[in-house]
Amino acid sequence: MSFAFGIGIGTQNRQGDWLETFYQKPLYMPEATVVEIAGNTLDYKGGNQAIEASPDQLKAFADGLHQAGIEDQSRLAAKAAESKRPAVVTILETDDTASSTPEVYLKLHLISHRLVKPHGLKLDGIFGLLPNVAWTNEGAIDLDELPERQMDARTAGTTLEVKSVDKFPQMTDYVVPRGVRIADTARVRLGAYVGEGTTVMHEGFINFNAGTEGTSMIEGRISAGVMVGKGSDLGGGCSTMGTLSGGGNIIISVGENCLVGANAGIGIPLGDRTTVEAGLYITAGTKVAVLDDKNDLVQVVKARDLAGKPDLLFRRNSQNGAVECKTNKTAIELNEALHANN
Repeated sequence: MSFAFGIGIGTQNRQGDWLETFYQKPLYMPEATVVEIAGNTLDYKGGNQAIEASPDQLKAFADGLHQAGIEDQSRLAAKAAESKRPAVVTILETDDTASSTPEVYLKLHLISHRLVKPHGLKLDGIFGLLPNVAWTNEGAIDLDELPERQMDARTAGTTLEVKSVDKFPQMTDYVVPRGVRIADTARVRLGAYVGEGTTVMHEGFINFNAGTEGTSMIEGRISAGVMVGKGSDLGGGCSTMGTLSGGGNIIISVGENCLVGANAGIGIPLGDRTTVEAGLYITAGTKVAVLDDKNDLVQVVKARDLAGKPDLLFRRNSQNGAVECKTNKTAIELNEALHANN
């Protein structure tokens, strides 16, 4: 059984290098019949391959899928056969390190389609396979080819809008998950996992290989590798330390029904029903005074010793500036009407 499969339409530069790939309906753990038909019609020999298929091959592939009763993929193959852009059939037999741009895009699609959760795929080495391109209103453009394309647009009486210059595109140009609200789509990258019921406000940001389980309000930053549990609220301007920004090998996560206040930040995993007050940034080495129910000091520990423990309240003492931690049994309940995304 193969690991993943996708029929894609992509963009190449003038040298034939892949810039990006769109998979409308990727498959996770596809049935063996799909791979067998690919072997018969696309000359697939096994392993991990991104096969740039000709129209005739795609038509034969579509016919084979149709005869096998796999209609949705058959229709995709038939459409790909008529594409004016390059078509690719990507088959991943195993979750090994990717070796091509279409392979990377298939893995990112799997996460954003909610087929695999963050940390469920091997994504090491992907940056070298993702070209830095101009993302425009006409799609991805090689940076070396951009000036000529801009001039062509001007002489034709139009304007080429460059939305960003980056290795990652915005997720919604490829995948729009059901049941979400995203106020500024440029702030959610392809490869983000946005759970049903999530609201991402204008200042919210979700990186690739990160996301939410659902019913969360995101007004802060979810860095790469960070997963936020259901019912949690990330306040405006707050930050979560990801594995790409100083977090090292520590996997930062936010439990269920948590609140990270405005302009706060975390460098440790939070257990369920934990609150970090506004403006307080907690790193693994932060010294924390643990208080009992009478506000008496029990002990001073490093924040990493409290990682993942539930029902905590982190605050800063307004008189001496010390970071304190108390047990907090009150769950953060989000406004149900605010999260009605249907």
